[in-house]
Amino acid sequence: MLDILAITFPIYAAILIGYGVVAKGWFSGADMRTLGTYVLNIALPALLFKAVASRDLNEIFHPGYIAVFLVGGLATILVAYLWFTVTAPDAGRRAVATLGSSCPNSGFIGYPVMLLVFPDLAGVILALNFLVENIVLIPICLILMDWAKGGAHAGLGVRIAMLLWGLVKRPMVIGLLLGLVVSMVNLPIPPPALRLLDMLAASAAALSLVVIGGSLVGLPTKGNRALAGQIAVGKLVLHPVLVGLALLALPVAGLAVSPDLATAAVLSAAMPMFGIYAVLAQEQGLEGLASLAMLIATSAAFVTLSVLLYALT
Repeated sequence: MLDILAITFPIYAAILIGYGVVAKGWFSGADMRTLGTYVLNIALPALLFKAVASRDLNEIFHPGYIAVFLVGGLATILVAYLWFTVTAPDAGRRAVATLGSSCPNSGFIGYPVMLLVFPDLAGVILALNFLVENIVLIPICLILMDWAKGGAHAGLGVRIAMLLWGLVKRPMVIGLLLGLVVSMVNLPIPPPALRLLDMLAASAAALSLVVIGGSLVGLPTKGNRALAGQIAVGKLVLHPVLVGLALLALPVAGLAVSPDLATAAVLSAAMPMFGIYAVLAQEQGLEGLASLAMLIATSAAFVTLSVLLYALT
């Protein structure tokens, strides 16, 4: 158990530090947003580029992992939407709840966890998760939110094209794509450039956790507590369970995944929802519900992640 705490304690200690420095007024919420922008637009793109560009393409592409994470995520969207059709009173809440149940925080929480559990694979795991989440899972959930507003029926193709174009312009996607190009053409990276990338990448893990903690301060928590609890359960329990079931079904498709990557897939699915969840929920006027769900999930994940780590490692 001490080995498990050696992983989860640093993660949540850093989150508590972030919460504390904002609660004490040493940093402001605006400071956290600035630091978060740095992580998203500089540190994580550098990390993704280096993780992909410095490896052979065969070391990066793991079809079994991608299949498991994709199928588990799609199954979570389906089951969550059906469940919230029963428990949520309107389409907007169903869409927001489904988004929260199926889109983990792979960058700000998942990567620091993987860095402690699988240090040699953490960058590759982040890249694979990022591909599945940003190209498939998040766009589907955003389309469900558009449908809830009546906006996607008339132009679904246009909406998908706009979402994908918006993704391509993100620095993290640019870093990942550039890394893939460098890997494919086997272009050597000069040592000074590698050292710079290492410096930037090293700043991602601790800073991202501090940002998560600071971002929890002052979140609006007026909302349906029962529904927020269901969203947290969906994210922390349903999603990893369905990814685990996808793992069991993987041999049927003739695919395989290493034990480390199998563990990483389940752990990745067990992360709390991503940091901009409440921002996206504002479109439905449900930022209070989303913030409450994120607060519950982020807090409860200390227990659920510890249990999973104990069971899987």
